[in-house]
Amino acid sequence: MRSSIIFGALALFCSANAVQAKGQLDCPLRDAAFSVKSPLVDLLLSERAKAVVDKHLPGAIAKMPPFFAGTKAPTFASILTFEKLSGLLGGGQTVDLAKVEADLVTLPVSMQDKVARCERYDNDRPKFALQKGKPRILLFEKMTGFRDTPSVEAANAAVKAMAARMGWSLAITDKGGVMNAASLKQFDAVIWNNISGDVLTLKQRKAFRSYIENGGGYVGMHGSAGDPVYFWDWYPDTLIGARFIGHPSDPQFQDAKVVIEPHSSGIGKGLEAGWTMNDEWYSFAKSARLNGGKVVATLDETTYKPGTNRFGGPSLAMGADHPIAWTRCVGKGRSFYSAIGHRPETYSDPRHIQLLEQAITWAAQRPGAKCA
Repeated sequence: MRSSIIFGALALFCSANAVQAKGQLDCPLRDAAFSVKSPLVDLLLSERAKAVVDKHLPGAIAKMPPFFAGTKAPTFASILTFEKLSGLLGGGQTVDLAKVEADLVTLPVSMQDKVARCERYDNDRPKFALQKGKPRILLFEKMTGFRDTPSVEAANAAVKAMAARMGWSLAITDKGGVMNAASLKQFDAVIWNNISGDVLTLKQRKAFRSYIENGGGYVGMHGSAGDPVYFWDWYPDTLIGARFIGHPSDPQFQDAKVVIEPHSSGIGKGLEAGWTMNDEWYSFAKSARLNGGKVVATLDETTYKPGTNRFGGPSLAMGADHPIAWTRCVGKGRSFYSAIGHRPETYSDPRHIQLLEQAITWAAQRPGAKCA
């Protein structure tokens, strides 16, 4: 018995050292108390935390759909909380969240918990051979949350074709370790390809934020702003400028009219007539326009049915002002986000491709270009 305890402790020590050696133990929420607001995956990784959930909602974890129950990244459990899911998990049972919280916060956060929480991060630093004299673009594809492989692969192929056509020097990685000052300074813009989940350690967050605020460019595609919950407020509130609240579910994909607005950057030029396309249409807590965003495109809500949030809450209708693509100035940097792009087919639509090409070109302006 004693030897098994010793070997168990030794294994944990070695595991912690391995994670530390990779630079991952500075991951967000490493030391945070267990909570109903914790990433659901962090509760599922702890037998003690799962016991608390079972105490208040007996059998709920066992009955949880595999879609929500994974503990290896990418997993939907990293972009949900017990608070967010409790109504669905209860299956008609009521749960007192205050009582669940009171039990969870008493649990000690062990080294084993910290190691488990940090394993979904990395500090691998890829090296690139970039061509001189061309706009340098990084396509970033690390995901710890939901990975919609068809849309990710379609976007990847579309960006590769754009780079060949537009003369960009393109690098692609799914490693969060690329977010360091030395690597980022090689690029004029970083594209987040349908990124879902919290993917950066604390040091990586700091490096990426500094890169943007000091003149870097960001382009976010669809799912890069589509998580039900976030654990880094700067990302949705400042870099994106709007919080996702849901998309239609009955039916999920609908035809809707995209309306282009005049934009000083030239993004949307030649697309002023707008177009109708079939996609999964995001709604946000409020218009990005109200948070300083310069809108490029809106949805005509009279052409589709927004519906209601499947996680509960109000209607997804935003009314006459429903932006789906916009720009922001973040410090000296440039940010563009478009909610178009769940269906793979959207990445072969010439109007969507034209919009993305213009946006990436704008985001990748040379250092010193003023964001406007």
